[in-house]
Amino acid sequence: MKNNQFARQTADHQTVIKELTRIHFLDDATSHAPTVSTAYRLLLRKAFPHVASENTFAWKLKNYLATPVMDLQDFLSSDLPITADVFYLAALQLLDFLPEVDYDCSKPLDAMTRIQLPMIASDTGAWDREQLLDAWYLLLATHTKNGQTYLDKLTNFGYFVPYYSLPVAQKPLFFNGKAQAVFDTDKLIREVVYVESSVDSDQDGQLDLLKVEIIRPRDTNDGLKVPALFTASPYNQGTNDQAGQKAMHPVNVPLTEKRPNHSTLAAITTEQPSTDRLAPRPVAGETQKACESFSRERSYTLNDYFLARGFAVVYSAGIGTLDSDGIQTCGDPQQTAATIAVIEWLNGSRRAFTNRTDNLAIRAWWCNGKVAMTGRSYLGTLATAAATTGVDGLKTIISEAAISSWYDYYRENGLMIAPDGFPGEDADVLAIETFSRMKAPADYQRIKPFFREQMEKMAREMDRESGNYNAFWDARNYRKMIKNIKCDVLMVHGLNDWNVKPGQVEKLWQGLRDVPVTKKIILHQGKHIYINAFRSIDYTDMINLWISHELYGVANGAKALLPDVIVQDNLTPETWTAYSDWAAPNQAKKVYYLSKKELREDALADGVLSFKDCLPDAVFQDYAAHHQHWETALLDKKEHDLSENRLLFQTTPFVEDKIIDGRVTVHITAASDHSFGMLSFQLVDYGEAKRLTVTPTTIQSMDLGYHWREDSLREFTQASDATAYKMITKGHINLQNRENAWCTEELQPGQFYPITFDLQPTFYRLAAGHQLGLVVYATDFGMTVRGNQELHYSIKLATSRIDVPFK
Repeated sequence: MKNNQFARQTADHQTVIKELTRIHFLDDATSHAPTVSTAYRLLLRKAFPHVASENTFAWKLKNYLATPVMDLQDFLSSDLPITADVFYLAALQLLDFLPEVDYDCSKPLDAMTRIQLPMIASDTGAWDREQLLDAWYLLLATHTKNGQTYLDKLTNFGYFVPYYSLPVAQKPLFFNGKAQAVFDTDKLIREVVYVESSVDSDQDGQLDLLKVEIIRPRDTNDGLKVPALFTASPYNQGTNDQAGQKAMHPVNVPLTEKRPNHSTLAAITTEQPSTDRLAPRPVAGETQKACESFSRERSYTLNDYFLARGFAVVYSAGIGTLDSDGIQTCGDPQQTAATIAVIEWLNGSRRAFTNRTDNLAIRAWWCNGKVAMTGRSYLGTLATAAATTGVDGLKTIISEAAISSWYDYYRENGLMIAPDGFPGEDADVLAIETFSRMKAPADYQRIKPFFREQMEKMAREMDRESGNYNAFWDARNYRKMIKNIKCDVLMVHGLNDWNVKPGQVEKLWQGLRDVPVTKKIILHQGKHIYINAFRSIDYTDMINLWISHELYGVANGAKALLPDVIVQDNLTPETWTAYSDWAAPNQAKKVYYLSKKELREDALADGVLSFKDCLPDAVFQDYAAHHQHWETALLDKKEHDLSENRLLFQTTPFVEDKIIDGRVTVHITAASDHSFGMLSFQLVDYGEAKRLTVTPTTIQSMDLGYHWREDSLREFTQASDATAYKMITKGHINLQNRENAWCTEELQPGQFYPITFDLQPTFYRLAAGHQLGLVVYATDFGMTVRGNQELHYSIKLATSRIDVPFK
């Protein structure tokens, strides 16, 4: 186990005294204890809030070792001096590490160093009171083996329950720069309001009302104003899985020739439309009391954690969802406008009503006007969209696995590309899946004709036939508006996410370089997942530090303390490393030329290599039904069914580790024997190794507060069996979109054309002894259309190469 903590502040002794006093670990008894040993016992006593009697506490101490041969109760009763060895042997136990598993009892300091747990600098002699308090403060801010700080562990035992009754003037409470759980989650207020948006997406002549669910601390009724964590989730009110499945598009269809065009980017660039110029609803009166509640929201566990710490949480599914107006538009400007309407209500510039009929207005009177947006996938996507409007009150977004351009989600270089695991999905399918107004039969009957009409329109405009970038997709490209972003941005993305591919966040990261906001990015080795409950990284603490600063203005140094880039290593488990940048534009690249079966650093090779794109029907049907079988066969170096359907090139084994940092560029001269065609590429790590799983392993449950909700502690683990290879990254291109995604060019059969494009970005460590491989093929059974056509492709070696950005 390795502890990676990026959000722990370093405190001077004056700050230690001030903060320990604030949370009552330091009081008169501790300050005036006759010996350091007595002071230590008093600190320990407070660390057992769930233990009522002194005798029980003494018995508890007998289960902890102070030295390899003496328990902590006997040691403290003897009033022996506290040393670093004594303190940190006990600390390892308090932090839930196990003797003989995680440490040797005779060498606690060695274990602290190996596990990367912080210690105060001291000699091996007896500690004074100042050293003890500094060490105790640091211990409270240190992560346990079970994924939370020691102070969070004490929180779960009820340490902060006495603080629930603090006057609002003393709330919230911060320790080590982070908000603490001093709010009673048994008394959270749940209420519903209906925000009036600026759009009329269902064209009924009225501005769309949006159902918004709010959870806020009871203390707000006593005058406390709190910031809001807002999660915009089209899934929040349920999904229509059967309708979505029925709407899936067939993918076992042929690739076809596209009519050449002379389209320019300017011709398809859309302007952001103005909001609907409809009169707002009349206001019959105003109230501070909502008239609707709810029992259980579809929550995000990161938000749950902060409900105990002085933040309100707001959920809205947006237009086209159950109990709201409008239709689903899959990422267009209307959905963005509806999203920021909730923020505008929270910042006081837009109104909401207590219900859909009475026109009783209600303000977000409990909110301090500051908002952070949270959530993964579509949720993080809407956070990104909202940020590009520059809406007031939005102080930061924490966008996880977010889309920055919908074209790059459903298309790539003129090809239809399915998000991993969802072949046949497209924008209209997602709109149908999330149109939860279907769940209210009478409401659905009223809106059904218009919705169907709009879905037919969407199907035409998204243009599956060409796969080109057009005005439909341009309207859903948030990167055009990056310059409008005023809030700070914290991005999280999986380097093995083939649903929302890494290029989505990399292009956002690049676009933010010249925008005067603070931007951070965390890259992990997972797929399309959350990382807020991982053992090896203090993600929740980082978010706590971040939003305590952004929303409460705490001077905790969050912007400087958190690294600009954090990357999880793909070779060594539980290793996260800080870097100054990712995919830097000026990154040098190593050139490898394509030769027969080789990637070479030296002279170009002459000749032409060819491959086909058709398979026997039985093989095709198996791969179409089980594309994992195809993926395995494609990368296997042995001869098999796909050997003639791909070209495989490899470097010689590397003599030392190499890090690929950014986008690999492919320069290839290719021909198709038809007037249409596509090429796909995979960059592969070849070499036997026990690799990290891309899906985390659940370790145990973890509490999010005292008698509050739970999450599952997880971690990426090393596979028990070695594998011979791993796909690093990939990319696809329609040969008729050689220049760009919007202009279709003629493709003459048999004619060679130069093609240059980038694979998806990565950050990947190649181990010494491994080989870098490039696989060239056509049909990608997991992502492209699958026509099983008699197509043949040829590659001219003399002018084909890849440029690899080694760090």
